[in-house]
Amino acid sequence: MSSTPSVATHNATSVVIYSGGMDSFTVLHRALREGLSVHALSFDYGQRHARELDTARQVCTSLGVPHQVIDIRAIHGLIDNSALTNPDQTMPHGNYATENLRATVVPNRNMILLSLAIAKAVNIGAGRVDYGAHGGDHILYPDCRPEFVEAMNHVAGIANFEPVTLHAPYLSSSKADILREGLAMGLDYRHTWTCYEGRELACGVCGSCRERLAAFAANGVTDPLAYSPDNPIGQR
Repeated sequence: MSSTPSVATHNATSVVIYSGGMDSFTVLHRALREGLSVHALSFDYGQRHARELDTARQVCTSLGVPHQVIDIRAIHGLIDNSALTNPDQTMPHGNYATENLRATVVPNRNMILLSLAIAKAVNIGAGRVDYGAHGGDHILYPDCRPEFVEAMNHVAGIANFEPVTLHAPYLSSSKADILREGLAMGLDYRHTWTCYEGRELACGVCGSCRERLAAFAANGVTDPLAYSPDNPIGQR
């Protein structure tokens, strides 16, 4: 975990783990506004749909940001005991809570993705890796908690000859806070995908959709994403 370093005292290149969702979309733009040279990394680890990856490609193309989608589907058999990676499992609906959304935990996901992003940073001489862990994830995802980020930041500083800083700017922020900052930057969140389902329209009832909708409601604005008319919650 780190405070935002000034470009003058820090290597001015960052590798941003970019899923295509709201949080990483905001992190990406925040890094660009710092004046950093940004390299975006997305990962195909066998998740049950590719909507976020497609969205990430489109955004990076429009911004002219170098972008790689890393195919790590070979590890799918190691992490397939999750509703996000196993289409045979029922996707839980309802608000984020340990009881009903433990099924969406992908084993060791962030340690895997961060390790690869740190390798990319060392390979290109970047001094920083950014990712979008935030306070709303702490209840469920151990690899989004401050103690995990602090430990990984320590490892990133000693694992190679060239130390890398792990930067999680929203670690103590809610999704509503992240959205508020993004809206202040003028960001258009129609260019993000949050839903755990990969249908044409967002479902509006999975935990991810509900958290997104609650963030927009907290900011008094309407989500520009289209939701399935079968689920009234998506019409907020």
